[in-house]
Amino acid sequence: MNHLNPSETMSLFFLFVIASQFISISATLEYLSKGSSLSVQRLDDIIVSPDNTFTAGFHSVGDNAYTFAVWFTKSISFTPIWMANRDQPVNGRRSTLSLQKGGNLVLMDAGRIIVWKTDTRSASPVQLRLLNTGNLLLQTSANTTLWQSFDFPTDTLLPLQVFTKEMKLVASRSQTNYSSGFYSFFFDDDNILHLLYSSPNISSAYWPDPGLLSWEAERSTYNSSWMAVFDLSGYFQSSDDLKFFASDFGVGPIRRLTIDHDGNLRLYSLDEKGAWGVSWQAIAEICSMHGLCGPNSICVYEQSQRRCSCPPGFKLKDPTDLSQGCWPTFKLSCDPLDSKFITLPNTEFYGYDLNFTRNISLQQCMNKCLELCSCKAVLYKALGKKARLGQCFPKTQLHNGFHSPAFNGTVHLKVPINGTMSDRDYAWLETTVLQCDPNAHVELDRTYKQKQENSSLKYLFWFVAIIGGSELICMYMGWWYIHKNNSPSVIEKWDVISATGFKRFSEGDMKEEFQNLVAWVREKMCASNENAGRIEEIINPEISSTYDAIKMEILIEVALQCVKEDKDARPTMTQVVEMLLRHEYD
Repeated sequence: MNHLNPSETMSLFFLFVIASQFISISATLEYLSKGSSLSVQRLDDIIVSPDNTFTAGFHSVGDNAYTFAVWFTKSISFTPIWMANRDQPVNGRRSTLSLQKGGNLVLMDAGRIIVWKTDTRSASPVQLRLLNTGNLLLQTSANTTLWQSFDFPTDTLLPLQVFTKEMKLVASRSQTNYSSGFYSFFFDDDNILHLLYSSPNISSAYWPDPGLLSWEAERSTYNSSWMAVFDLSGYFQSSDDLKFFASDFGVGPIRRLTIDHDGNLRLYSLDEKGAWGVSWQAIAEICSMHGLCGPNSICVYEQSQRRCSCPPGFKLKDPTDLSQGCWPTFKLSCDPLDSKFITLPNTEFYGYDLNFTRNISLQQCMNKCLELCSCKAVLYKALGKKARLGQCFPKTQLHNGFHSPAFNGTVHLKVPINGTMSDRDYAWLETTVLQCDPNAHVELDRTYKQKQENSSLKYLFWFVAIIGGSELICMYMGWWYIHKNNSPSVIEKWDVISATGFKRFSEGDMKEEFQNLVAWVREKMCASNENAGRIEEIINPEISSTYDAIKMEILIEVALQCVKEDKDARPTMTQVVEMLLRHEYD
């Protein structure tokens, strides 16, 4: 069996000590206190709720893109309930969330740009905690709440989280893109909770059914509280009389109410395996939601799947993005004699009506559209199966299209008379499958400027590293020298080199009793504060014009803590890093 010699043993010992200091930097926290921070580069820099139901920390949302979020710990898939910077991810290196000395919680990107902050102040101690409810809370020692995530929801509500008129849930763009999408849930000016589709080009409310009056939708506009909440049993109630129960009603399951990327509002329950199941949803007819398939496109729901299709004479704009819709392959003439209609049964294009006419025949409805150059189609609803009269809706644009056998209406699409399309052409019912572009990706609009170097902080790091490293090397060399010569004691005088940033000492500068560099610096720092030149006595004159004396004094004091004789009194590497960052931010 091979044995290590003494020098190899001591080398391994020092490597172990140094490595253990760095390994201990990452830690799961119960709270974040003043002057502390979480780093995007340390995966274990997280805050957990006391019951371990929720976790707060940095999470990857793309290639070198991270958000600070709160998520469900036990969910098998990443399920965020709140995000600080969903629309401005930060870099995967050097980004931090810091609770500053003044009480402000700040999220900084790698370029030291403030991405998000709470704008809070407090002279008393402050802590950032994650409660068992999922609420991320910034609170003083007197239990005064300065800020809480429950007041700023993203796309999700949790049990007992009160939803008010000042709040809005905004869906994500997709299942994997957590930035703000086009669907929202909020109290509108009529005091009723609505679901709204709002893209850069169009906007329309689709729930409750806009074709119903408020009382027909079992809602009330006569309220002034604008509040909604659901309890631990899964019972939701709102000031506009909206009420519903979870299908698994009762205390027990972990639940969340989320507006999904497809625009539907759903209540979810978490099972024992960490999977989510829908226990309620606002809209059963999926295709009745707006904006799902883009302009001139028709949503078809079949075999439990939503599909998008182009009507006759139209083609997809982008097969890799069905939300771009379809474009016409023909041009319409304003001459009524140059156009005809093809029939799309059980189909609707909601909104963008030129006008509305009751008790009119289908032919009269078509004639109205032929006379209007801007008319693209008509929606006709017969008053009965054998009725000759009905309701006429001329359309200027074709948005929010859907097909359903249950829908009692027919779209008559205006096309050129010399075209090949006909009333029997139902190929549009053949759904289109999304074609994914493997090379498609989105670059974040983010640039970094070179930060002006902080010379004081640089010298602090070098001071700590050199003093600490020198002490370890000296200990090792001293031990090796004693072991080699079998001498119980060896007196060695050290010649301190100015490369450390300190003056060179001669024999005349030393007192009778030997003093090493650390003892000499400590003596100088303990001198009266009236000695304004004590820093200058320590620092090498060659760098006297390149540092801030006040900052340098702080840096030396931190460094001296790292070389105390009592090893138990020395700060850990984690504490050193926190002290350095705290002084920089303050």
